[in-house]
Amino acid sequence: MAARPLNATAASLLGFLHEGPKTGWDLVATAQDRIGKFWSVTTSQVYRELAAMEAAGLIEAGEKGPRDRKPYTVTDDGRRAFAHWITREPGPENIRYPLLLTVAFGGHLPPERLAEMLATHRAAHERQLAEYEHAAALDGADPYFASTLEFGLIYERAVLDWFDRVGDRLTGPNPQDDPAGPGGRPQ
Repeated sequence: MAARPLNATAASLLGFLHEGPKTGWDLVATAQDRIGKFWSVTTSQVYRELAAMEAAGLIEAGEKGPRDRKPYTVTDDGRRAFAHWITREPGPENIRYPLLLTVAFGGHLPPERLAEMLATHRAAHERQLAEYEHAAALDGADPYFASTLEFGLIYERAVLDWFDRVGDRLTGPNPQDDPAGPGGRPQ
């Protein structure tokens, strides 16, 4: 077992290595493709975790191949560490949505600028929903992928519904400009 508990990035990499040897480059591409829509993993994180996991004996590096890329394989200790990680309670989610942070302080923006931001983000969510719908049409029989894809579909539809509900309210006259202050309360 690893000396330190696995973090989610390291555990994800071990999970991908259960499928067979992969180079750091392969792991970055796999992570971006398979979990990138709901879990961010950077190239620097991948290589940092690979070095730490190799030092901890959780993975082994193979012989260098083309472009000096080394394939990594998971060791028995790595399999045990992953098995321990996957059975733990995942913990609560933490929403980090930059647009919501901007909206929280939206009273300090001209309404037309906030409207531009909302339109840009709405369009991005419409594109993402279309991508998910396309992937759902191509989906094979993997129930785990299908379940995460279903979450993505529901999420994107919910976000688009939110845009429909708040758009006019957020882009109308700025309540901060009202002499009575936000919510009509005298300041």
